[in-house]
Amino acid sequence: MMKLYYAPGACSIGTHFLMEEMGLTYDTGRLDLKQGDQLKPAYLDVNPKAKVPALVRDDGSLLTEFVAIAFWLGRTYPEKGMIPEGMEAEVRTLEMLDYAVATIHMQGFSRLFRPAKFARSEAEHDWVREQGRAVVDKAFGIVSERLGSSDFIMGDRLTLADAALFYVLFWGVDRVKLDVPENLAAYYARLRARPSAQKVFADEGIQFS
Repeated sequence: MMKLYYAPGACSIGTHFLMEEMGLTYDTGRLDLKQGDQLKPAYLDVNPKAKVPALVRDDGSLLTEFVAIAFWLGRTYPEKGMIPEGMEAEVRTLEMLDYAVATIHMQGFSRLFRPAKFARSEAEHDWVREQGRAVVDKAFGIVSERLGSSDFIMGDRLTLADAALFYVLFWGVDRVKLDVPENLAAYYARLRARPSAQKVFADEGIQFS
């Protein structure tokens, strides 16, 4: 059986959401990043990168990195429809998947959440956060334009890209309390209300005030 290693509320929540949407059978391993579980020998033996998500597959091999895991899941279970048919639809899905992870997460939220990684001086941390906020705001505007009035980012069906947008919007709307474009807020509300999302929130112990 596959095993997903995650940390509550981390980017791995998107992988968790995706696997629930696909109706897969899998086990989970929960890490507390604040307690340094990712740096302990027991987890480093599984994933020397000391990060989540990490997926141990049925054959015992390890797969890491959000985009790689999502793509592998989509390709391994094509009947779940998480990768649209046709080259153009597929590359557009991967384009948005990568944009959510590489830009919104890594360039934007990383600066908001961990400014010390981008500036040694604490006096510069607010400036770093401002830069991160600018990246996120611009990116959410681009996603909003792409989404338009569609139910999902690729149209009328949920794909891999929606799983990545789910976690960055969770951070933006529920953690940072950002104002996002109206259609994007409604889109996230639809994702958040799905049974898969509700199960993931419950499993990860995430509560909303």
